[in-house]
Formats: sequence, C-alpha cells, structure tokens
Amino acid sequence: MTNPSELTLVVLQLGFLLLLWIFVFTIVYALRSDLFGQRVRKLQPAQQAEAPVAAAFPASAPTAAAPPQPGGQATAENASKLVITSGPKAGAEFPLGRDEITIGRSSDSAIIIRDDYTSTHHARLMLWNGGWMLQDLDSTNGTFLDGSRVTVPVPVPLGATVKVGATTFELRR
Repeated sequence: MTNPSELTLVVLQLGFLLLLWIFVFTIVYALRSDLFGQRVRKLQPAQQAEAPVAAAFPASAPTAAAPPQPGGQATAENASKLVITSGPKAGAEFPLGRDEITIGRSSDSAIIIRDDYTSTHHARLMLWNGGWMLQDLDSTNGTFLDGSRVTVPVPVPLGATVKVGATTFELRR
C-alpha cells in the first residue's frame, strides 16, 4: 500500500498536468480564432424571409445619412459593377447581381482583400428595397463612405468612394 503523502503527490501531479493541458487548449483556441475569425452563419432563404428587417437595421441606432452625390442612390437598375479604384487589386471589376457582396480577408468573402488593415469579415454590400446599402461588420479599422466612418447600414450613391482597409471601391453603371 502507498503512503498517504505519495498519494497526495500523485494527485497534485495529475491536477497540474490537467491544468497544463487546459492552458494549452485555451492558447490553441485563441490562436485559431485570431487566424480564422469567427464563423458567420448565413441564413437560408426561408429564414431570411422570416427574419425581421429591424435586426439588420436597428431602430435604436443613430442614423447616418450618406453624403449627397450627383449620381444619386445606387440601385439594382442603375449600378451594374463594383470597381476597385486603388489598392492591391486596382482596376478589378465585379458585376453586381442580386446577392450580397461580402468584403474581407476570409476565403469565403465574395471580394477577398489580403492586407493588414482589412478584417476577416470587414464589410457587406447588400441590396435592400432596391438600393445598395453598405454595412460595416464590426471591423477593427472601420469602413468609410466618402471619408465618413460607417457605423450603421447606409445607402451607397453611384460614384461614392468606399474604403475598406487600404482598398477603395466605387459603384458604377
């Protein structure tokens, strides 16, 4: 039979080992979250119809008006492409459809921008009531529309400059 002090020592060793493994798993989880970001769950079409519009555009949040532009509101009819005007992919054009366009470093983004100032899931362009709206997805460095930081979803005028990280975009005909 073992001495009670030996039993105490074995229990302490096992407890320390368990604590060490919990610490290692915590570090690995934190690194994984930093490298790959949070998973964004996309609603299925049936769920989107049921989801209230107030969830995407909270009534309690302050409204931010887009700066007036001569081109007017970009709609599904008059805006046909998104053009990168400066940044690593300057000159690239992306056709606009009816789907939302996500912008970020993540490989599941519609427009992938790999720079140090762009978040994994940075911003979203979405069609709402026939017009294109810009929404910041809680990015670290912010999303800017004509130099003003976007805090709530705002309409995007044609020709307005959208800045995400070190890249700028415009909606064009």
